[in-house]
Parts: sequence; C-alpha cells; structure tokens
Amino acid sequence: MRYRGVEYTGAGVKVAIIDSGVDVSDPRLEGVKVEGWSIQLGATNHALVAPDFSDQNGHGTEIAAAVHRVAPDAEFVVIKIMGERLRTSAELMAAGIEMAASNGCTVINLSLGTPNMGKALLLRECCAAAVEKGSVVLAAAHPKGERAYPADLPETVGVAAHPDCPLEKFFFFSPKRFPRKEWGVLSDKFLSHGYGLLTDGSPGRYRGSGMATAYLSGAAACLAQALPNADANALITGLKRRAQLPVPELGYS
Repeated sequence: MRYRGVEYTGAGVKVAIIDSGVDVSDPRLEGVKVEGWSIQLGATNHALVAPDFSDQNGHGTEIAAAVHRVAPDAEFVVIKIMGERLRTSAELMAAGIEMAASNGCTVINLSLGTPNMGKALLLRECCAAAVEKGSVVLAAAHPKGERAYPADLPETVGVAAHPDCPLEKFFFFSPKRFPRKEWGVLSDKFLSHGYGLLTDGSPGRYRGSGMATAYLSGAAACLAQALPNADANALITGLKRRAQLPVPELGYS
C-alpha cells in the first residue's frame, strides 16, 4: 500500500485472523509467518485453548489470503473460533479478541458478527481493552445495515461492502445465489459473506462486508508499519483520512 509516497507491505506487523482457522498449505499464503490456536468453551464456560487451527470450512483461509494480498509481509496470528458450520458465540469472539491483543496483534480482523444486543457490553469491554493495548479491531458490518456487534461498537472499525455488491441476505457461491433454505452447513447467524480474488485475479468464493474487512485489515497493517509509534486511535484516524467521505446520493465508498 502506498502512503505518503512510500510503499508499505505490513512488515513487522501482527494481524489476528479470528475466524474458522487457516490452511497454511494454501499456495496463496506461501512464505507467510503464521502462528495460532483454536478456542472452545468448556462445560463451565471457560475458554479451552488448543494448538490446532486447521480450517474446516475455508472461510478463514480466504480472509487470510485477502489480508495477505494487501499486506504481503504481515505476520498472522490465527485464532480459530468456528468449525465447518461457521457457528460461534459472542463469548468466543470476546476470547479471541482478548487473546489477539495479549499476543501483540496490532490489527484484529473479525469478518463476522452477532446481532445480539445483549452481548454488546461483553464485546465492548474486550474491544476497549484491546484498544488500550494498541490494537485496532476491524469487524464486518451487517450486510443489510442492521445492528451487528462488534462492528457497531464505538471502539471498533465497522466495515461495510461497497453498494455495488449485492446486499440481500444470501450467502453467495458464484455463479448461483443460494437462499436460506439451501445454505446447508452454513449458520444463519454468520453475517458476513462475500468473495475474494484468486491468485490469477479471477473471482473467489466470497465477497461483501467480510471480505471488505479483510482488505481494510491489510491496509491497517501497512499503515501500522508506516506509523510505528501510532496508537489505535491514531491508526483509525489515518484510515479515515484515506477513505472517501460517504455521500448518500452517490453511495458509500
């Protein structure tokens, strides 16, 4: 990413991918430094951490590839909180955010969210603590503009897709759109959807607010490299300065 006349690649910056895990053998991630864990909730609602973060669905790998496309030298900390069905909970999201911040991640990517307002305070406390440690939390907004957390929290950067992207409540698998009754293993609570780009530039599996979050996380990593002494709020200000102002008559960029 070009910033003030210099190209930055996210070198030396840790990006947390809180998702379904990552397939480290994916050719798009060749040479990337990756570490990570999986988190599950035990019977007593305590977080159980394991070293396996293999991707059973593919979504987390697509997100990581999108971040890598923008910030090719960033390091990844993978925190797996979802399995094949892409089901998770606000408690697991909160645990993932806390773990990411505690492991020195400057950028925390959540290409997912929950509409449960009752969990907003829990997520806000974790996001606020992450910001205090210097992390920027980026989260996917609801595809139809409805509430979603942590995207709608003041401590996070909520990311919505460009209006040219379809906003219907569908998961997309090109070239066909699958309505809710045909979602199969996908969870109806999984909000962010979309396609990325494959290595040859052709459309990938996902697009939408989730993928937009990944690309912006890559930009945030490059900005963190360019501004090594900036705190979370300064990085957010830098991202805003690079963005175009929303114009309702023309759509949002």
